[in-house]
Amino acid sequence: MPTTTQLQLLGHSSFRITTPEGHVILLDPWLSDNPFVPDELREPEQVDLVLITHGHDDHFDAEMLTLLARTGAKVVAPARVRFYLQEHGVLPEQCEAINVGGSIDVLGLRLTMTVAHHAAHIDLPGGRTGYAHEAVGYVLRFSDNTVLYAAGDTGLFGDMRLLADLYHPTVAILPIGDRYTMGPREAAYAAGLLGVRHVVPFHYGTFASLVGTPEQLRTYLSPTAGVTVHTLQPGDTLALTALR
Repeated sequence: MPTTTQLQLLGHSSFRITTPEGHVILLDPWLSDNPFVPDELREPEQVDLVLITHGHDDHFDAEMLTLLARTGAKVVAPARVRFYLQEHGVLPEQCEAINVGGSIDVLGLRLTMTVAHHAAHIDLPGGRTGYAHEAVGYVLRFSDNTVLYAAGDTGLFGDMRLLADLYHPTVAILPIGDRYTMGPREAAYAAGLLGVRHVVPFHYGTFASLVGTPEQLRTYLSPTAGVTVHTLQPGDTLALTALR
């Protein structure tokens, strides 16, 4: 059984988190038709919790309903996404009701839903969209005292300083692709607001419009800030417990 918190990039914006207790969390799983996910990672056998930041199809798998039915995993999502899931057959007891600013204890960790600035929707049959909502982020405090901030798709916002004051994150997963989210310059500023020493960039390089790069992020970070940028390739795993 793992004794550390581990973060694995599955591809694009999808991550697998393994807790010190051995629980498996999927963050924004886009697996079934994601060309960036290694084939052997597309159908995980164990999933205990699914965290959804928003309903765009590069964060919300087309087979999400099947995944939740097959694994019986609990799910945390923005309210409108949760309503969609329950209206389409996900069991009420699988859905953790929570809103921005709230916290819950689940699977031995403390989870807080945070604000994000990113308009979102869910794609519906026939080329329609619905369930408009704002994206969210998450702060996760694990039993080994690792504190992970998963920003989700978002722009820069000043209240990231409040997240630093309240939750003291040790690692941040930040988007850097630009156009639809923060770019490298904004992500570097976000790292300063958050007070983190470790950043895992995501949501870049997978589509032509996502032009930000980890190298640009490193350039914008002050050499005196002491921030390490961890660039992961799909399938790579990073042990978070040792990152302080």
